Amino acid sequence: MNDAIRKLTAVIVDDEELARAVIREMLRAHPEIEVLGECANGFEAVKMVSERKPDLLFLDIQMPKLDGFEVLELVGSNIAVIFATAYDQHALRAFEVHAVDYLLKPVSADRFEAALERARQRLGAPLAAPIAELAAAAREPGHYAERIVVKNGTRVHIIPVAKLDYVEAQDDYVALASQGKKHLKQQTISSLEALLDPKDFLRIHRSCIVNLDRVSKVEPYGKDSHVAILSDGSRLPVSRAGYARLRAVLDSQTS
Repeated sequence: MNDAIRKLTAVIVDDEELARAVIREMLRAHPEIEVLGECANGFEAVKMVSERKPDLLFLDIQMPKLDGFEVLELVGSNIAVIFATAYDQHALRAFEVHAVDYLLKPVSADRFEAALERARQRLGAPLAAPIAELAAAAREPGHYAERIVVKNGTRVHIIPVAKLDYVEAQDDYVALASQGKKHLKQQTISSLEALLDPKDFLRIHRSCIVNLDRVSKVEPYGKDSHVAILSDGSRLPVSRAGYARLRAVLDSQTS
């Protein structure tokens, strides 16, 4: 079938009913696109996209409960997505750099058509950059994540960053330790590190990030290494470079 007339399916996600209506109205000029449904929040979006598997996703960024980046993390990046956002120059630069399709609110008809055409060309192709990297790049400097989302089967866990004890790299995953539990998330430790406030979290080892508030003491472990002992008794490896960074932070807190 010719791509120009290929039937496509779409889902519209925005917490503002008027914004969803605008997208829906613009899609009336495209009978080849069937709107499978609309979602008013991120949880609804994750459920609908997982179940219906649309070709195209119109996705608001600023939403309560789950934002657009978190939704995309949970449903996967092999979907043609068009972000919708209010004006944020920093986010727009990040989208341009990563060749992400976006609509600036209020949405103009010309911009809508251009974004739709680019999204068509990328159907089925993964995003150029991992979602976590894009999310970090789109944040204003000095703004860091306040929560981390993890999907386990059909369940979505939201971990407030303040309750994150430490992070361990495990192959292509990270293990997030929080309140006595560990949650596995497919993400690199470096991309997660970029989302965390360096005033509160420190990379003490190539495979470990720790919440500084949880560090109880640091002890020697072997000839050139150390171990960080947390308030809950957890013991984390500390590399030579990590020890220097950790020592500097702890010394500055006691001086």
